[in-house]
Amino acid sequence: MDTVVFTKTQARKIILDAACLTRKAQLGTGIEAVYRFIDHLGFVQLDTNYVVERAHHHVIATRVPDYKVEWLNELCEEGRLFEYFTSDAGYLPMSDFRYSLPVKNAFKTQNEPHSQAEINLMKEMMDCVERDGPVRVTDFENDRREASTGWWDWRPAKVALERLYLNGDLMVKRTPTFQKMYDLPLNLVPDEISLTMPTDEEYARYIIERTLRALGIASIREMAWRSRRVKGNLVKKTLEAMVLTGEVKKVTVEGVKGPLYMLRDQDTDIKLANEVFILSPFDILNVFRHRLKDFFDFEYQIECFVPAPKRLYGYFSLPVLAGETFIARMDAKADRKQKVLIVHNIHFEPVSLAQHTLAKFVEALKSFVLFNQCHDITFSRTNNETYLEAIRKEFSG
Repeated sequence: MDTVVFTKTQARKIILDAACLTRKAQLGTGIEAVYRFIDHLGFVQLDTNYVVERAHHHVIATRVPDYKVEWLNELCEEGRLFEYFTSDAGYLPMSDFRYSLPVKNAFKTQNEPHSQAEINLMKEMMDCVERDGPVRVTDFENDRREASTGWWDWRPAKVALERLYLNGDLMVKRTPTFQKMYDLPLNLVPDEISLTMPTDEEYARYIIERTLRALGIASIREMAWRSRRVKGNLVKKTLEAMVLTGEVKKVTVEGVKGPLYMLRDQDTDIKLANEVFILSPFDILNVFRHRLKDFFDFEYQIECFVPAPKRLYGYFSLPVLAGETFIARMDAKADRKQKVLIVHNIHFEPVSLAQHTLAKFVEALKSFVLFNQCHDITFSRTNNETYLEAIRKEFSG
């Protein structure tokens, strides 16, 4: 049982390859590339923040340059993707549907018992969907009879529908305007998809393989995050067994606390095109903040959750990656009425940027402007006027 040893540079390349960020269009273009990307990662996180284009679209457009936001809904309508709340809310390949069943069972059995009034309301909602078809929360009048103490200040109808969704009794699909519709799994899951509950070991293997496929190199910490809703899972025990059989390799990376792991068939001979990518805070590369610090020496926090006086970089700061190095973070907002991308702040990291890297950054900015349905861009402040002036010249020329 040998341990593979990597430098940080080697590890970064493996991680970026797993995240499909070694070059532009690493998985191709078009709607099929969108499916290949989600099928490769196993999960793309959904977020409703609309300061710039929503995170799930942003994450995909970073990899698929010709991406159109309607493609995600089309793949769901075709029964190739589905939405669910596994580790977080997100889109998953429909072929993985059966592996959502342990999470649904956990929501059903591990949460606090419902009151009789809640049970009655959930039955009423199920009867309504079975009788009338898909429903939206807005289909129901405001049924709050007292000050809310429920989830996110939701009213009873919303709570009931969300519980039925988490339990697996209902599924969610989206309207073109991103509104949730609740429907029966019978109507959304294709006939050929298995509905059998995986065994505990099958579920654990799924978590391990999916996590390592998406992250390239990972620790038990990331696997635990992905499986955390299923209490008493066998991930740790199964991982040990997979190491013994050689399906998973132990990895050591200089300066990074272990133990770390990767799949046996993980490609390690990786070349970077040194492209510049403007990333979503909810990108697979960014969601585990400790990994950014450990592998990329980049300390990052999304500051929309930080009180305004304590923000260092801005409300919705987007990491900017060049090759294997984070070069900046950019606080931006799309003014959709004026068709202007407003960059409140570009904070450059303490790295020296060559002219060709700045040129690629400008190219990425121009694509990001168009992706956000804008025609122009404005800049407010920066910690490096020299770099910002070079960028401004490219836009004014």
